[in-house]
Amino acid sequence: MDFTVLAASGRTGSELVRQALLRGHTVTAIARDPARITVADSPFLRRVAGDVNDVESITDVIDSDAVVLSALGTDRAGVLTAGAKAVLAAGPRRLIWLGAYGTGRSAQAAGEAARSLGAMLGDRLADKVAADDLVLAAGGTVFHACLLSDEPESPDRRTVGLADAPPLDFTDKVSRATVAAAMLDEAETPHFYGSVAVPLSD
Repeated sequence: MDFTVLAASGRTGSELVRQALLRGHTVTAIARDPARITVADSPFLRRVAGDVNDVESITDVIDSDAVVLSALGTDRAGVLTAGAKAVLAAGPRRLIWLGAYGTGRSAQAAGEAARSLGAMLGDRLADKVAADDLVLAAGGTVFHACLLSDEPESPDRRTVGLADAPPLDFTDKVSRATVAAAMLDEAETPHFYGSVAVPLSD
């Protein structure tokens, strides 16, 4: 399959690119600075420049047959909503988006800890929720992950819907490798159209 990875120079984005190539897919990797994409060169990898604040730089790369996996993150409010709008303006076939467990639609499932998370995120919380809602309304899948680590992929990983998601504990972590694997599983064999999925380590 042909995948497009947004924010491919980040730690989670790099993991998405790396695993997609290992699975035999062709990858278009988008980053503001493509030179910062650290994945080894491959004939199946194309690095391109794109910035979500420049919609044309995104729509010029993504076509209507694209399956887009986004690892976009930010410490500034507004970037995620801009990213979702830019990708959706391109009209991809499928969009799989990385969000945060305990925000928006997963806040109730996460329980009391979601309040603390909201306070920590400040004005970025509304941005996250708005971006998620745009993706879900378009039929995309949003992965709500707990705190991310750089540990290896969990051999016991699984993905659940919100009805089966556990309460949030701030000691719980899920590795970027595990999240990337779950997102790629969804890209290959969809189960969560228009809904939130939660990647778990066990």
